[in-house]
Amino acid sequence: MKYAQPENEGGTLPSSPAGEGYSFCQTDAFRELEKMIGLKPVKKTIAEISAYALIQARRSQQSLKADPTALHMVFRGNPGTGKTSVARILGGIFKEIGILPKGHLLEVERADLVGEYIGHTAQKTREVLKKANGGILFIDEAYTLAQGGGKDFGHEAIATLVKVMEDQRNEMIVILAGYCLEMDAFMLSNPGLRSRFALQINFPDYESEELFNIALQMYNERDYELSSRCRWRLKCILDDFVKYQHPHSGNARYVRNLVEKSIRQQALRLVDREYLSRKDLMTIEEIDVTVPL
Repeated sequence: MKYAQPENEGGTLPSSPAGEGYSFCQTDAFRELEKMIGLKPVKKTIAEISAYALIQARRSQQSLKADPTALHMVFRGNPGTGKTSVARILGGIFKEIGILPKGHLLEVERADLVGEYIGHTAQKTREVLKKANGGILFIDEAYTLAQGGGKDFGHEAIATLVKVMEDQRNEMIVILAGYCLEMDAFMLSNPGLRSRFALQINFPDYESEELFNIALQMYNERDYELSSRCRWRLKCILDDFVKYQHPHSGNARYVRNLVEKSIRQQALRLVDREYLSRKDLMTIEEIDVTVPL
């Protein structure tokens, strides 16, 4: 079980599908979302959802009919496509615009919800939901809750989750995340799931240029720079990765592993040198970049 508090970062909001110059997007959390590379359809959908929630609140204030603002969601996509990062930022966005009182993210998986004996699962699930109150409960690989047999306690967790979500729909947001096909099957495992998770957001795999920019961002954040030959090698590796690798092989996680390995390789190359300049310490060379195992 992992907690994450919403983070705030300054900066100027660039032109993007999410921002579009709207004042409600001029928040620290939206700026953090804009800094994420790629994900244009995801950013646009989040802007739409945020605007919808705000307008429904305004309609209620004017005694107009307003749709229920339950914002439970399904994040569908392969590993490393930004689902957890976006969920954390979303908590910050909803806190800043007044949709959630706390905006924290509680990340859980099957083991955090499913007990070992009759009655234990409902208790564990309620305790998790209580901790998530006021923020976002993010259930990664949510489809594993329905992968056991008919007597598997995962079904009890789903039933408890559905009931509490309905009773406290204005007090928290639940996000279910996982692979596309597995999540489609999971939504059919309980009659109440599909109606309570009307918002489904697809996270596309990154293109090679986006992965390259993510890598450059990671190096920059760590005060490293790439030589010209190194940049070319990195780009070739990522082109091959996108062209030949299995879709579940990692996306941005693959890039992070590649970047971290190259930094270790650079350290091994430099460690025995008596004198090292600032440029030596910062530069990643072509020889340092190898394909992660």
